[in-house]
Parts: sequence; structure tokens; C-alpha cells
Amino acid sequence: MSLIRSRSQNFFGAIAIVAALVMLSTRPAVATGCDRACLDDLVTQYLKDMVAHDPAALPVAPNVRFTENGDVMKLGDDLWRTASGLGTYRQDILDVAGHTAATQAVVLVDGDKPVLFALRLKERDGKISQVETMVVPQDKSSLIFDPAGYRKGNEQMAFVPPASVIDSRAQAIEIAMRYPQGLKVGSFVHANTPFASDAYRIENGIHTAGAGCAHAGCENIKTQKIIQHPGIRARVAAVDEQLGIVLLYLNFGNTKQYGPGRALVTFEAFKIYGGQIHAVNAVLRMTSTSATSGWGPELTVEGPPTN
Repeated sequence: MSLIRSRSQNFFGAIAIVAALVMLSTRPAVATGCDRACLDDLVTQYLKDMVAHDPAALPVAPNVRFTENGDVMKLGDDLWRTASGLGTYRQDILDVAGHTAATQAVVLVDGDKPVLFALRLKERDGKISQVETMVVPQDKSSLIFDPAGYRKGNEQMAFVPPASVIDSRAQAIEIAMRYPQGLKVGSFVHANTPFASDAYRIENGIHTAGAGCAHAGCENIKTQKIIQHPGIRARVAAVDEQLGIVLLYLNFGNTKQYGPGRALVTFEAFKIYGGQIHAVNAVLRMTSTSATSGWGPELTVEGPPTN
């Protein structure tokens, strides 16, 4: 009798163990961190859901915060209402350590009308907790505008440098900050901004410095004439340590060169490896000098080092 009871207990105990294992195997795995693929997926889903006008499909945190051009909005408003497709340019900037995914892209609205688009997503536990966007249509706010210019000559941004020439996160940020330091004093030479010999700059799709630039005297980005921006402010938005890209949010401040009460703001990406800036890619727009990004803090840029 005791033998039968023992076998019965062993039998039902084994069933309980198997059932527990089956239940465990069907539960979703607990996320251990959002890697590059995860961040890339968040950008892809954001763009897909935006074009589909379906913000409810996006994996967001309960207290998600959304801005467009510095204005706090309900996720699903403005560009979410008018986006109709995606253009041919998209450059992601994936910051695994910073739990941040960003992109510079071309989005279509109202059928086939292109707008320039910059996006920063903050990830938390696999969900989106912050959404910062810049939308630049072809109007007086854009100053210059040629969406096709991104894919024609921006190969450097997508280039994957060998790991041996990738600068550390801190070094890459310091190198990128030499750019607004040069703008502050009106000279990249004086700021000793470390441009590669073939460095170029694209702003809203227009080549404004380096080979293929639009005007005489802009072929050398380091010696190109620029105005002083004494009130320029900067914020590090993302650092892609694999591609060697630092994304800064810049507010150029009140220079009086853009018209009374007007300032230039930009999401500016810097391709950095081997201790040099190889390319600069900007999505920019004009705004009021009193406007903010809605995030901040954008800090006043210190002058260039004296050494």
C-alpha cells in the first residue's frame, strides 16, 4: 500500500514539474536591456505607426512626453495627422548606453510632399518614455531645402569605421563640441576644430561646406568664413558609439543675423573617428529667440581651449 502511494506521489509530482516548465516556457522573456536591434526597431515602429496614424500601436510608457518643434503635444497630433509616407533617406543614431534612439530622415506629407524630420526617442524597459521631434517643411522657417541632397552625398554618415579608430564616448563628445566652440568665436581655425581634410557639411540637404558645396569659398569647412554666435547653446542628444556619430541639439542664439527676434535651431550630427570630424549633417529651422526645445537644458557653450 505504501509502495502504491509512493509511486502515485512520484507520478503526480512529475506531472506538476512538467506543467510548471510548460508554463515558464510560454511566458515572455524578461528584457535584459534594449540593444541596437531593439532601438532600431523602436525607430522603425515609430515611423510606421506615424504614417499609419496609429499612435495607440506604439509601445509607450504611461507618462510618455511628446514635443514637436519645442511644443508639448498629445502623441498623435500634427505630423502624425499629415504623414503619408517615408522618403528615401534615413540615418539612425543608436545610443545603447544612453537608452536613446534618434534618426534624421525625410517624411512625406499630404501625398508626396517632403518634409525634413529629426527624432529622439528615450527608451525605458523596452518602452518609449520621451519623444522629441523637429519637423521642417519647405517654407520660410527652413531657409534652405533639398531633401534629395541627403542621399546624393551623405555616405560618410552610414559608414561603419573600424573599431580601432573609434574614439571613446567622452572623446567624441569633446571633438563634436569643438564645432559650436568655433561658431561661438566665429572661427573653426581659432577653435582648432579637428576636421578631416575631406570633411563636408550638409544642411537641410544642401552641401554648404566641403567638396560639392554650393558657393565659392566653402570648399574647406575649417577655413570657411562664419559669423560669431556668442550666445550659442548645446545639448548632447545621442552618441552612437558603433558608427561614431554624436548628435547635438544646438540653439545658435540671438546673433541679429537671422532677423529681429529670430534664432536658428538644429539637430546636428557629427561623424567622428580617428580624432577627426569627417561629416556634419544638420536638420535646421528658424524659430523665435524666446523659443525652447521643450527639453533642455541647453547649456551655453564655453569658449575654445586656449592650448
